Amino acid sequence: MIFTKEESQSNRYDMERSGILHTRVGDLMTPFFMPDATRASVRGLTNQQLKSVGIHPMVVNTYHLMLQPGQQFLHDHGGVHNLMQWDGPLLSDSGGYQVYSLIHKNKELGKITEQGAHFRSVIDGSKHILTPQKAIEIQFAIGSDMMIVLDDPRPPDAPRQEHEAAVQRTVRWAQECRDYFDNQCLQRGLSQHDRPLLFAVVQGGPYVQLRQKCAAQLAKIGFDGYGFGGRHIDSDGNFMEQIIRETAAAIPDDAPRFALGIGTPHDIVRCYRAGWDMFDCVIPSREGRHGRIFTWSQAPKGNAIIKSKDASDFYDTINISNAKFVKDFTPLDSFCKCYACKTYTKSYIRHLFHVGEPLGAQMASLHNLHFYTTLMEHLSNTK
Repeated sequence: MIFTKEESQSNRYDMERSGILHTRVGDLMTPFFMPDATRASVRGLTNQQLKSVGIHPMVVNTYHLMLQPGQQFLHDHGGVHNLMQWDGPLLSDSGGYQVYSLIHKNKELGKITEQGAHFRSVIDGSKHILTPQKAIEIQFAIGSDMMIVLDDPRPPDAPRQEHEAAVQRTVRWAQECRDYFDNQCLQRGLSQHDRPLLFAVVQGGPYVQLRQKCAAQLAKIGFDGYGFGGRHIDSDGNFMEQIIRETAAAIPDDAPRFALGIGTPHDIVRCYRAGWDMFDCVIPSREGRHGRIFTWSQAPKGNAIIKSKDASDFYDTINISNAKFVKDFTPLDSFCKCYACKTYTKSYIRHLFHVGEPLGAQMASLHNLHFYTTLMEHLSNTK
């Protein structure tokens, strides 16, 4: 069994649940958050620092790793685990979202066809094509423990016909990924216990019926888990509450649900309430590097977070570069026990940012990741 759901959690405040995701390199308690180690690194932080704040799984970026250091290099040198010297679970995306974003910004850089995604490298201009089979092949070279099939994401404001075509293509590509994945597992002699997990992605944009149709067709193929594809906010920046809930409800109850690219603490709690289990985003580390700090508005408690009226009043954010922190000799967050908060003050961290010392960004990122792992811990421990 890939995912063991704790049945005792099913009748709580909403649709939230807890469980255990079983991977070949260890079990993960849900809900959990994965920082984005885009190029096989969470920028500015060491493995020891990541583990010190409770990070176990991370997400690596297939698109970037296929370009640098390259598929052959990863294949020849033991994959990304060996490259990073990371012994925790790693999830690799398919590269589809990055390629689509690249093409969406500049049509001259590529196009999406029935065969796959054609694109030019932003590094040297070389031509590439990412097919469903190629996406899985690269992820086997990466050596990740959780893989994502190639899908066709579209912006929420795209015409319905475009979303319909994207759903059809996503399902067809998912089947091709599934077939190639199973063949590779057979050829490599991988058993049910030592193979990677394979996740499909539910597309359909802002249309409930398309999301339900996509989820049903993907479930017929059969995958270890399912993700929320595309943006979780509409073109006006509004959180798509109904779409989030209906998509979760359409996914098999005994499978983990991955809210790809989500997001802020606010959105994570709202998605968790709606039945999602897994989260990843660049926000905590990226915001930390720019001096934005997440802090608890009160001592964190699971019940208070879940019952929070708008899922945002349990935390605050501060800009550590503000002048008001020049003589503030208190920790970044009085409720936090991370290394940064136990060791340094707001005044010192502000000084580091002011003089351009990288230690400031490092400590801010470390604190933010600790905030996120603490949030996951309190959500999973809600009684």
